[in-house]
Amino acid sequence: MEDKLVTLAIHTYEKAQILKTILETEGIEVYIHNVNQIQPVISAGVRVRIKESDLPHALRVIEDMQWLKEEKEPKTQPAAPQEKRVLIPVDFSDYSYKACELGFHYADAIGAKVKLLHVYFTPHIPSTIPLGETMAYQMEEEEAVQSAMKVVSGDMNHLCETLNSKMAAGELPNVDYDYELREGLPEEEIIAYSNENHPTLIVMGTRGKSKKDMDLIGSVTGEVIEVNRVPVLAIPEHVPFHDLADAKEIAFATSFNQRDLLAFDEFMSVIRSYKDVHIHLFNISTSHDEWNEIRLAGIQDYLLRQYPEAHITHTVLDDGDLLLAVEKFVRDKQIDVIALSTYRRNVLARMFNPSIAHKMLFHTDTPLLVMHAIK
Repeated sequence: MEDKLVTLAIHTYEKAQILKTILETEGIEVYIHNVNQIQPVISAGVRVRIKESDLPHALRVIEDMQWLKEEKEPKTQPAAPQEKRVLIPVDFSDYSYKACELGFHYADAIGAKVKLLHVYFTPHIPSTIPLGETMAYQMEEEEAVQSAMKVVSGDMNHLCETLNSKMAAGELPNVDYDYELREGLPEEEIIAYSNENHPTLIVMGTRGKSKKDMDLIGSVTGEVIEVNRVPVLAIPEHVPFHDLADAKEIAFATSFNQRDLLAFDEFMSVIRSYKDVHIHLFNISTSHDEWNEIRLAGIQDYLLRQYPEAHITHTVLDDGDLLLAVEKFVRDKQIDVIALSTYRRNVLARMFNPSIAHKMLFHTDTPLLVMHAIK
């Protein structure tokens, strides 16, 4: 029986070629395929595919390659505090407009500016083209780039006109905003902007759970949540409210460790502008025993001492499947937003053991507020 192909990574054409060369020197047969750009949830770029039997070997090679490892934190900190800014990546869909609504209201609440970011993809011409045909292909590439820029510029102008009219009508708060267009892979450019400018919050729209039938690794929002160190608010397209101030029931997931306590501090800094919020602590393990109850009660008491003005209670999830237990909990408690932490893990762990934040992104229509907890 023929060995089936699996997708190892999605990269720009140049990175894919580098990875292909590296793997082939290790005796691994590599195929490069274009990503389906009809489905916008999937990252634009090219797929690096290999035989399934070669996957363990390929992953070991990747783990040893410095250029594929997670980017390290900058060694130097900004000389002075930067102005508050909310980053809203947009793709001009209905659900990215929903992100604009929430993002503009949040920016108004904390006195921040808004940056709209759209990342577009243009094809790259392979370096193996015969020399005599290079000029023609270069002209085609330039025309493709200019055409893509014209389209995305028009789309962005249309979005800005819509936002301006909503602000003039009082349907959105008057917020100082601007936009940026970047060429590349969406998740890479969003993370790069975040590393360069340190926004207070990233607000991203997502599809409803009935439409999330793509693989987890292909999700731009999921990838940003996994790698980024800035809080991310993921907003499904059918969320009934338009302002985070309307979210009165917020659940915070905990696994009873120090990282979660640090993430809770960051969570409180995100929602500090909102009053009358009921915070529900819940466990992300469905092993229902007295220790979960004792631990949750203990964390609740600790957090109430740290935040005496907060309204904090706890709930132990039902036994069984975690995601089903979370959905029941959200339904029973009428939860408006789920807050939880994630932290960086290596490539192997990310591919074969997606984080709870990433899983829940594809199994709930409730907004997720995700903080990165330091190891």
